[in-house]
Amino acid sequence: MGKRLRKLKKIRLHHEGTHTLILAFIAFVALNVPAYMLAMPTCPSVSYIFAGITLVIFLLIVNFFRCPIRHYEEDCTQGLIIAPADGKVVVIEEVEENEYFHDRRLMVSIFMSLFNVHANWVPCDGQVKLVRHHNGRFKAAWLPKASIENERSTIVITTPEGQDILVRQVAGAMARRIVTYLQEGDACEIDEHMGFIKFGSRVDLYLPLGTKVNVKLGQRTTGNETVIAKLS
Repeated sequence: MGKRLRKLKKIRLHHEGTHTLILAFIAFVALNVPAYMLAMPTCPSVSYIFAGITLVIFLLIVNFFRCPIRHYEEDCTQGLIIAPADGKVVVIEEVEENEYFHDRRLMVSIFMSLFNVHANWVPCDGQVKLVRHHNGRFKAAWLPKASIENERSTIVITTPEGQDILVRQVAGAMARRIVTYLQEGDACEIDEHMGFIKFGSRVDLYLPLGTKVNVKLGQRTTGNETVIAKLS
């Protein structure tokens, strides 16, 4: 029980959800008060059912904006690529990366469902070389072309060893806002928040060929904890 309580204390709500949660709460009250007043005299069970449904929806929104406080526990982070997001590994393959590198890279993609934490963490120590936002479509995030056709943000980080890592935040079918906190020229490190994507999305990593991957397809990842790969 003590361990569980300590874990709960490390969870807070992300500030990106403040506006959404306030509007959701106002809508919850605005819908339920009239429903209660109209249904209570004749059919009180209807008002209770309606309140229960809207409460579940509100709690799902609250759950979506969870923001666990996490710190990578190992002392040495040299050459490590840490999971930038909670989710499931849906792609591990060599691909042609044509936006920045224009050569072949090892792509590892993490899909975030509506029930995952949607805060994104910096995957490696280094310096931010490029930050670029692209408008695009809102196809389902797990589709292969979502990485190049959907709304997305591209971040390139140069590690202390001089290797460039590309991280791409990709919007999904329900995502309508990608937030990236990093700016070009920033020094960044593991444990820092990279950004946030609202409602269903994915994060792609483009790594140098020869990188040793530590995860498998279908594996669940925990942002800022799971080791995705080790650079050669």
